[in-house]
Amino acid sequence: MRTLRLLLEKEFRQIFRDKGLLPIIFVMPMMQLLIMPLAANFDVKNINLAVVDRDHSTYTQQMVSRIASSGYFHVTGYYTDYTPARQQIEREKADIILEIPAHFEVDLVKENKASVYVAADAINGTKAGLGSAYLNTILTDFNNEIRMKWLPDAAPRPGTIDVTFSNWFNPNMNYRLYMVPGILVLLVTMVGGFIAALNIVKEKEIGTIEQINVTPVKKWQFILGKLIPFWVIGMVDFTLGLLLARFVYGIIPLGSLLLLYGFLAVYLVALLGFGLLISTYSDNQLQAMFVAFFFIMIFMLMSGLFVSVDNMPKWAKMIANLTPVTHFIDVMRMVVLKGSRFADIKMQFLYELAFAVVLNGWAIWNYRKTA
Repeated sequence: MRTLRLLLEKEFRQIFRDKGLLPIIFVMPMMQLLIMPLAANFDVKNINLAVVDRDHSTYTQQMVSRIASSGYFHVTGYYTDYTPARQQIEREKADIILEIPAHFEVDLVKENKASVYVAADAINGTKAGLGSAYLNTILTDFNNEIRMKWLPDAAPRPGTIDVTFSNWFNPNMNYRLYMVPGILVLLVTMVGGFIAALNIVKEKEIGTIEQINVTPVKKWQFILGKLIPFWVIGMVDFTLGLLLARFVYGIIPLGSLLLLYGFLAVYLVALLGFGLLISTYSDNQLQAMFVAFFFIMIFMLMSGLFVSVDNMPKWAKMIANLTPVTHFIDVMRMVVLKGSRFADIKMQFLYELAFAVVLNGWAIWNYRKTA
């Protein structure tokens, strides 16, 4: 244990001696956690709407006013012909066109029905789909309101179903509650993964690895000496992130903090083992950085942070489940938002435990082979 203690003392001195490394470890992740949740918002607002009104009636004005006051749409132009509205889309000044045909009010009053035409710029598929859905909902509500004015005492039609729903775990559909736990996992992953990947390689570049190889230091002691300091740093970063989420975003975990930290402890062992494995295969820090960047980009995009894993094809789901980040993001959201217990996350814990054993065992084995 004395050998391991001396190695840890050496690693901590090296870390805190590097004044440029400390802001990267502690300040940058906190700044990113402050900024990223504000930008990572899936709620589509400020949709630019071009209106083509061929009717110019009272009802069309009321309908456009209802759409503009919804908070989702910004009317960028009011036209009598379709061509200038289409040009607005081509110039990227409008996202959706609402065309109201002539005799709209007459058809609505006399025939009890009328139609409108909606055209959406589908380059941004999410914005087009959600924008059209929002517009359809507003028009449906407007239609129901008109019917209630015309027939206030009319009995409901037979066969209608009233749906009452509630949103569990995130009643206000606040995307920050959904994104902040996942972003916190991602930041811990980036700090731990990148720094661990550069660790042993740095010893190779400055030549101290040869001196260590001729000492009685055992391979597992050397790997643990490299892993434990960044394990502690990962714990500190995670704690700072939870405090930031509490006091800035008002996010208080519903589940056990002890359970979160227990899972984090195993996750960091797996992640740092992965970084050290990359470091044992790399000959210089530039090579290690690019290899780590390649894998962390895959982890980030396939972890379920932005796109649900359930929506991925089968081959992508298999890859996603083979990354430790996917399971930790899932657990973070379950414990923080749902208050899940260990029985609910037992399978994810076993996955992380397997990752930790395999990756660290591989790192120790490969370091011995290349020493």
